[in-house]
Amino acid sequence: MTTRATKRPARAVWLLGAVLALAGCRAGQGPQAGAPGRFPHPVAVVDKKATYQTKALFYNLLHPRGPGILVGQQDATQYGVGWHDEPDRSDIKSVCGSNPAVYGWDVAEVVNAARQGRAVATDTALRRHRQLVLDAYQRGGLNTFCWHMDNFVTGKNFYDTTAVVAAILPGGAQHAAYVRALDVAAEYFRGLQAPDGTAVPVIFRPFHEHTGSWFWWGKRHCTQAEFVQLWRFTVRYLRDEKQVHNLLFAYSPDRVPNMAEYFERYPGDDYVDVLGFDDYGDFNAVAAPNKGVATLAAIVGEAHQRHKIPALTEAGLEKLTAPNWFDENLLGQIKADPQARQIAYLMVWRNAHTGHFYAPYPGHASVPGFLRFYQDPLTIFEADRPRLYTAP
Repeated sequence: MTTRATKRPARAVWLLGAVLALAGCRAGQGPQAGAPGRFPHPVAVVDKKATYQTKALFYNLLHPRGPGILVGQQDATQYGVGWHDEPDRSDIKSVCGSNPAVYGWDVAEVVNAARQGRAVATDTALRRHRQLVLDAYQRGGLNTFCWHMDNFVTGKNFYDTTAVVAAILPGGAQHAAYVRALDVAAEYFRGLQAPDGTAVPVIFRPFHEHTGSWFWWGKRHCTQAEFVQLWRFTVRYLRDEKQVHNLLFAYSPDRVPNMAEYFERYPGDDYVDVLGFDDYGDFNAVAAPNKGVATLAAIVGEAHQRHKIPALTEAGLEKLTAPNWFDENLLGQIKADPQARQIAYLMVWRNAHTGHFYAPYPGHASVPGFLRFYQDPLTIFEADRPRLYTAP
């Protein structure tokens, strides 16, 4: 097999970045440390007071130094198939030698723990989880958080679709409960700090897959106006009231038949940094034309016009029943489209056990296909040391 290094002439540049990044980490300065540089183009993010590193993340995803798609996984270093909480481990790294470049997490772990009286400052599991986030940043990775919120009316989980959105809006019976949850999330995000005190940038992706109806914030369970009001309130509260300035905000509908439905509940360009898309169906087969690819291409076009980051925020095939899913179904089809291949990143879901996993683990039949996916010049993993947190 051709080595990754020979397939990527720019590999030496990435490795030089690795040396500089690691030197900065050892000095307690965080990844890609140095004097803040000036951005060649304006950085128009939702939060005008965003930290330099947060603006740099936005800029580098919007204006990449070269072609490439950052690859990620949910909970990649927290657990995998047959293991949990082992240092410097991920199933992806066990298979290809590198961690992913993007790390997905869920702030629900912290918010739900707070309702049980557990806090990051004193709880071992929560401190360990936070450290994984900090470690990912120190290695130069990108952290993104979703939020599977429990139902604020019934106290049950996010799949309980009892009406709740109207109740948590200002003036609603459960608004105070929602604000308390936001307070916990805000404290957690503000507390994500590198050894030098730098706030770790996060792509925050609330109310994901809202075009479906399996979550209580889904389309059938609230009006368009209620959803938009909830999104805008959430952004303003975190940004303006709680002064959280290390967040980029991602909008991520599920599969949609057209772009009119994609934007049907869009809160507006002033409230969104990332145009995302969750798709657990269209890449299950190789098809021409592929609906998922067409949607990504349309999102890239909209993102360029609106100066937003385009991304495939969730995707995957449970149990990888198609062994070549990564290299043929996913990358092969995206790569063939000149527009879709311009997405900034993609992320697959978590590896919980042999009945629920979305990335290969050692010995699985999908490993050879994943290695071809890893070797492809278009995919970017942590070993490639993408420069995300400094100006070009």
